[in-house]
Amino acid sequence: MKKITLLFVLLFLTQITKAQDTCASAQPITAGTYVVTVIDGTQVPNPVCAANGATPATRPPAGEWYSYTPTQNYTVTVTSDLQINNGKDTRFHVYTGGCGALTCYSGDDDGGAIGTGYLSVASFDVTAGTNYIIAWDNRWSSTGFTFQLIEAPIVVPPPTPISYTLQTINTINSTFNLCVVDMNGDKKDDIVGVSANNLRVHNQGTAGTFSVTDFPISGTSDMPNWSLAAGDYNKDGFNDILLGSGSGLTFWRSNSTGTAYTNVNPSDYIFCQRTNFIDINNDGNLDAFSCHDVAPNVYYLNDGLGNMTYYQSGTPGAYNLGVTASGGNYASLWTDFDNDGDRDMFISKCSGPPCELHRNDGNGVFTDISAAAGINVTPIQTWSSAIADFDNDGDMDIIITASAGTHKFFRNNLDTATVAFTNITAGSGWDTNTSTNIDNIAYDFDNDGRVDVLGGGNKIMFNQGNNVFAPVSYSGISVGAVGDLNNDGFLDILNGNTIRYAVPNGNNWIKMTFQGIQSNSNGIGARVEIYGPWGKQIRDVRSGEGFKYMSSLNVHFGLGTATTITQVIVRWPSGVVDTFNNVTPNQTFSVVEGSTLGINSFESSVFTMYPNPVKNNITIAINTANPVEFTTAEIYDLTGRRVQVTTVINQNVGVDALATGTYILKLTDTNNKNYSQKFIKE
Repeated sequence: MKKITLLFVLLFLTQITKAQDTCASAQPITAGTYVVTVIDGTQVPNPVCAANGATPATRPPAGEWYSYTPTQNYTVTVTSDLQINNGKDTRFHVYTGGCGALTCYSGDDDGGAIGTGYLSVASFDVTAGTNYIIAWDNRWSSTGFTFQLIEAPIVVPPPTPISYTLQTINTINSTFNLCVVDMNGDKKDDIVGVSANNLRVHNQGTAGTFSVTDFPISGTSDMPNWSLAAGDYNKDGFNDILLGSGSGLTFWRSNSTGTAYTNVNPSDYIFCQRTNFIDINNDGNLDAFSCHDVAPNVYYLNDGLGNMTYYQSGTPGAYNLGVTASGGNYASLWTDFDNDGDRDMFISKCSGPPCELHRNDGNGVFTDISAAAGINVTPIQTWSSAIADFDNDGDMDIIITASAGTHKFFRNNLDTATVAFTNITAGSGWDTNTSTNIDNIAYDFDNDGRVDVLGGGNKIMFNQGNNVFAPVSYSGISVGAVGDLNNDGFLDILNGNTIRYAVPNGNNWIKMTFQGIQSNSNGIGARVEIYGPWGKQIRDVRSGEGFKYMSSLNVHFGLGTATTITQVIVRWPSGVVDTFNNVTPNQTFSVVEGSTLGINSFESSVFTMYPNPVKNNITIAINTANPVEFTTAEIYDLTGRRVQVTTVINQNVGVDALATGTYILKLTDTNNKNYSQKFIKE
């Protein structure tokens, strides 16, 4: 009796382990993880569904069979692209219909990214109650492996949220047409083209018209084969250009009237990838940063006179801003991840190592917190990442957008934890987005108040809210420089010599421009917050994001159908905070650093000034306990326009020529440090 019972048990166990050897006995499965011990069942039929299908004479002799019937409509992912399978080679097929009349539905051969890339992954939509047959074959190997079936809600594509009209402009014919930024100080976005020994600027006029100016550049310049950034690093009111090449970088520096540019070409070898202008040491002057592809990252510190000194991360006296000797640093993006008022840095890494998050701890200390933050996932291949407050909760989230393999979406948990991120890829739409790209950028393209992402696959991933994205395809669309090129409040895209103009869809917006006084003149690194019926939105002023292009330094918010902005807050790198109440939408709103501070409320320990209000002459009283010598006085109106530059003589500044109104006085001392206060001209 015991022998009979044991034989029965053995037969029963054999039936369980071999139930998936034929289509008819396919093992029923649901969402979960499954182990295939060996592939030795009946062959899969022709036609096979995966790529690299075998011909009838050589079709695989064996398969392992599974049956899946969803309880509701899902987007399903079947994958063996798991670390546990590293080095293996798999292939699977998905069928509908009965076992005698199977119809191909999906499948994959070499869609994986782990190891050799011979593992398999495919995503497809399924219908509740429909039976799907999944067959793994031994076309390449009979060795066992592990696979997963993942269910996610189907993301229904929204109605086209924004449409575009195209205009080709033949005069946009420079070698590198990578940049959209204001070049003449009128706060409108212009088009910047770079060729050997020539800077071509299309200055925006009215209603999307342009006037073309060429600026000859003497000397030998590195060309921006890899990236371009812009910013006013010599503080003359006009933006300068930073060109990143495979052998080094070059500055094209404006003169004080914006009528000519000088080539400044350091001799330092850098295999540049992403370049940025950013005030690294927060002294009020723009520095330059470059990802180094084959060595630790490099940067140049600005002495306040526009002279740049070279440093390499990890060397004596230098900051640690990515010290991996093998490099692989592809795209840097500077933002305040922990909301402590200083700029941190995220580096997208190619060639396999995990991305890096460097926290700015102040006093020149940067700490790599990638592991503690939970963003150091492997394996990953990315040339750039999209970073924005995608859920409008007041902190910056990260989508590590893949150049190969799969995307990863991380939510910033600052509202619940300290400097921690949670992987929320599953069900976000990024798990089923198989389009990859080297360049990915985050903007609110449809002005609905939620930040979207433009990457690969000729589509925009539109933010639906609740951390879900849906793709909308556009013929020929690709990443390029972004800005408002017809001044209508909607973001346009430059692709080569073609402008893709957004057609206004009725949503409201606000566009903001900046004039730093104590901070760098562009306000790069400033955090901007707006409040209204939607709650809160945040943006940064950034020079250089994505991988290659330079987009507008103006900050853009979509408002959807909201018609009021209850408050705007600008947090400058200097620590100055400007607050504006009841701001009108659908306008360009100019902010000058310190413009909302009360009269004489922005007191400096260095000086006071009197009288205020003033009619003819401002007298500057120096604090004898902290003496300085002022050399230059600049006066700005509250639109950010510089209205007077003069030399400080005997601690006096004449203001006779000014019209009645409120102004900001910026003083520069002999060490090129800046101080400012507000005054009223009677």
